[in-house]
Amino acid sequence: MKLTRLAFALALGSLCAVSAASAQEMTKIKFTLDWKLQGIHAWYFWAKEKGYFAAEKLDVTIDQGEGSAATVSRIMSGAYDAGFGDTNAVIQTAATKPGEAPVMVYMIYSKAPFALLTKASSSIKTVKDLDGKKLGTAPGGASLKLLPLLAKKNGLDASTIAITQVAPNLQEQILIQGQVDVAAVFTATSYMNLVAQKLDPDKDLRWIYYADSGLDLYSNGVMVSAKLAKENPAAVKGLVKAINRALKETMADPDAAIALMAKVEPLINTDIEKRRMIYVYNSLIDTDEARSIGIGDVGDAKLAASSATIAEAYGLPRTPTAAEIFNHSFLPPKAERMPVKLTN
Repeated sequence: MKLTRLAFALALGSLCAVSAASAQEMTKIKFTLDWKLQGIHAWYFWAKEKGYFAAEKLDVTIDQGEGSAATVSRIMSGAYDAGFGDTNAVIQTAATKPGEAPVMVYMIYSKAPFALLTKASSSIKTVKDLDGKKLGTAPGGASLKLLPLLAKKNGLDASTIAITQVAPNLQEQILIQGQVDVAAVFTATSYMNLVAQKLDPDKDLRWIYYADSGLDLYSNGVMVSAKLAKENPAAVKGLVKAINRALKETMADPDAAIALMAKVEPLINTDIEKRRMIYVYNSLIDTDEARSIGIGDVGDAKLAASSATIAEAYGLPRTPTAAEIFNHSFLPPKAERMPVKLTN
């Protein structure tokens, strides 16, 4: 009896030791989003819920964000190891702090969501039509900051545009009310703001994307700290693998993805967030480029040109190279990153 008890105790001790060792092998990663919880964040929670992070030996904590540019400062402070944020903010940081800025490892918005928004009945159909028009936009936003370059690319003197700066939540309202002729917006936000106002963004409004008018930039994606990329590349590779798998699965079943988000945040409007997720996927993720090189990857020539554009727009002291901004080595094979076709 004593031997049996001893054997049981030893076996239990061994099991506990194995469990402790397994727990110690898990890499903790604090991940920050770009904003409050929305449908476009479903794939991160899907990867956690389905155990895809755990399968890569990752213990990932996901927090709401304070803006896509703030993701960079959150990671730079050491409070977070990784996050979903703006490539152009990485470029700005890398220009002044080379080697310290976060590095992009998985591009999600291969088309930047900067656009001019006007009524479908408006005479404004191209950037050149802004000559002498009233434009409303939020102060400090990239849509405004890039406007002079957009005008230059299209042979327009930006000084001929009368600019009215308003709170972000009023951009669509002053356009609909006729106080301005056009608004410079972030499409992923404005599209659903219009839906919430009972308007049809596709029929009632006209969208003129910066990307289609000479400023073809990258936007939001997954970034990690320089420290994590250097010291634990296996963890970064696992993080990207899990997110990539989850993104494809959520877009293959948007209803299930939004149902999961409703569990995470019961206050979300499921109809609005499902439509946001599908709109963003169709307009910013499932692009011609993504269908060519796979979701998550970038073209170095386009990224270098984007870096030069941001350097000019923001008066940066230097133009970071594509290699400083994005690291391709953490990506899953191209075959695993091809866009899925939406069924609903």
